[in-house]
Amino acid sequence: MGENKRRMLAGEWYLPDDEELAADTERRIALCAAYNALPPPPPAERTKILGELLGSMGDGVRIRPPFHCDFGYRISIGEGTFVNFNAVFLDCGPITIGADVQIGPNVQLLTPTHELDTERRRAGWERAEPITIGDNVWLGGGVIVCPGVTIGADTVVGAGAVVTKDLPPGVLAVGNPARVVRSLGG
Repeated sequence: MGENKRRMLAGEWYLPDDEELAADTERRIALCAAYNALPPPPPAERTKILGELLGSMGDGVRIRPPFHCDFGYRISIGEGTFVNFNAVFLDCGPITIGADVQIGPNVQLLTPTHELDTERRRAGWERAEPITIGDNVWLGGGVIVCPGVTIGADTVVGAGAVVTKDLPPGVLAVGNPARVVRSLGG
């Protein structure tokens, strides 16, 4: 493994324009294209492709195409999770999704962050922070989850929310930036 990829996997600053990462990207492009081209209903071949693309996937995971990611192998999805159309999972950092999660259409999970220093940003430096989604979370349509965010189990995030900070378990959060509006506890 090259130094640049090692840096990416360690969550350190790295340059994404690298031969080894480009090869990983080509692999992802081919697998996503094959996955997204298959006709409904989802054939067994679609599940097989997801098994090759993703780092891990529980039983009963359903992802409606089109689906897009950076690498795929940094994504872990728990059993019974549903991902609707047009999901974008930028997995330069790990993305861990629990069991029985519902993800609406056009949701973006974004782990990369870029330099604020203009020269380093121009040179292409970036790093990534992990995203963790707990069990039984519901992300409404168009939700954006920013780098480094953890969303606790049983939380609901309203459509169009931008989640910039961690959310505790069992709450309803809405808005931009997302804020907790109430507890969902019994």
